[in-house]
Amino acid sequence: MSSEPLYHIGFSRQDLGEPAPLMALLCGDPERSRQIAEQTPGVTLLKTLSQQRGLNSYLVSLADGRPLLISTSGMGAPSLSIVVNELYQVGIRQIIRVGTCGAIADNIATGSLVISRAALCRQGAAEDIAPLEYPAAADPFLTVALVEAARALHVPWHLGITASVDTFYEGQERTLSSANPHLLRRLQGITEEYRQLNIANYEMEAATLFKMAGVYNFAAACICAVLADRSQSEIVEREKKEQAVREAIQVALHAALHSNKLPESHRSKPE
Repeated sequence: MSSEPLYHIGFSRQDLGEPAPLMALLCGDPERSRQIAEQTPGVTLLKTLSQQRGLNSYLVSLADGRPLLISTSGMGAPSLSIVVNELYQVGIRQIIRVGTCGAIADNIATGSLVISRAALCRQGAAEDIAPLEYPAAADPFLTVALVEAARALHVPWHLGITASVDTFYEGQERTLSSANPHLLRRLQGITEEYRQLNIANYEMEAATLFKMAGVYNFAAACICAVLADRSQSEIVEREKKEQAVREAIQVALHAALHSNKLPESHRSKPE
């Protein structure tokens, strides 16, 4: 493998040292990545790997000394697909996305957490990875680790199917808060349709991550803090964001610390 930094993430396998991390926590927001690496109890920052293109990445260690990568995917599936491809090239074989979302199901309150067991994929980037029919499913072992962590930490959580879409406004049927109040006919009423399909939440990255995991052969899971209750409003409830995001981070880190060892099927070295 080349020792040159990969073009987008800005670091190479050699920059990760020995033993190199096999797991990454992946955030859309570079500030959330920095928060995990620099401000979270139980996490020790070892090295800032890159802040290139806003795709901040950090090498940290957990309380047991295990190395962990904290990386930024950027917003949306196209950016995530680039970052995940390059993370795989440097040896990452487990990825937990730590994100935010809007609730679709009536029983999911703002400030709680949603753990995705699978995703409805309405994302163009994923079509370059696998056919439309290819399942977008989370790794069952990582997903159970997130559920067990949420239970252990006594935070409000839900397990369900996520709708991953490409746009924040039109694709999530926002008209009152959008510059464009006119939706395509196929998007009018889509939120209620998804509610009837028992879909839990909207977000913008999980399905492409899950499809990449299936095709590339790595383990992926997703946990999101709920910042909007779409049965009530389009608006993000900013006052509940900090605590909900902090709890999502805590659950992801607890899962990283207590999850079982990586299955042998995901240990193959990149070519």
